[in-house]
Amino acid sequence: MSNKGYALIVVDMQNGFCHPEGSFARSGLGLEDAEAAVRNTAVAVEQARRAGIPVIFTRHLYRLGRADQGPALIRNSPALMANGLALGSWDADVVADLECRPDDMKVDKVRFDAFQWTSLEHLLRGLDVTNLMICGVVTNLCVETTVRSAFMRDLPVTLIEDCCAAKTRRLHELSIEVLSSYDIADIVSIGSGFDAGRPDICGESLLAAADPSEMIPAARLGDMAAAAG
Repeated sequence: MSNKGYALIVVDMQNGFCHPEGSFARSGLGLEDAEAAVRNTAVAVEQARRAGIPVIFTRHLYRLGRADQGPALIRNSPALMANGLALGSWDADVVADLECRPDDMKVDKVRFDAFQWTSLEHLLRGLDVTNLMICGVVTNLCVETTVRSAFMRDLPVTLIEDCCAAKTRRLHELSIEVLSSYDIADIVSIGSGFDAGRPDICGESLLAAADPSEMIPAARLGDMAAAAG
């Protein structure tokens, strides 16, 4: 078995989203469990790098003046209008814990979907990537949208769920449930033993070994879905 054809995409793990002093936290939009997600992502990034698997960081950022943000996202996040996630700012940088290097591959975007209006698909094609591992923030927004977009491009996705975070744990869990229920992505976790350096041997064996007591009860999922509606 081989890791050939895999890449790890780290979605938007930037100071603005994940750092306690970032624009999201300062605007009251901080993400629950963001610090744990960053710690687990640091493990996944190191595992992938050691195995020679490409790691691609996406960054959600805007030019000064925010002409590229668009009216829909301005209405969605008005609190960020004071140059949150601005190009060239600390807020837009990948969090230091992930040790993103100057020569690392980065894809900048202005929409939830990391494929939309970016070079990501061409980059993956040039790297001969046929399978994706995806993690990052926000689970139910940019991460889920990017996973769905990869699925529609016939790219199998393994989502590392404990390397993701959302505004609330409930929103995170709902997103994971939707993606797994329709087989849009295989769901794994660093905490359950997934190794991003050996994705070819992990998937099904981890799911089979999962502790049923750690799974979300169906009744609770129904309650969460009703509350979200």
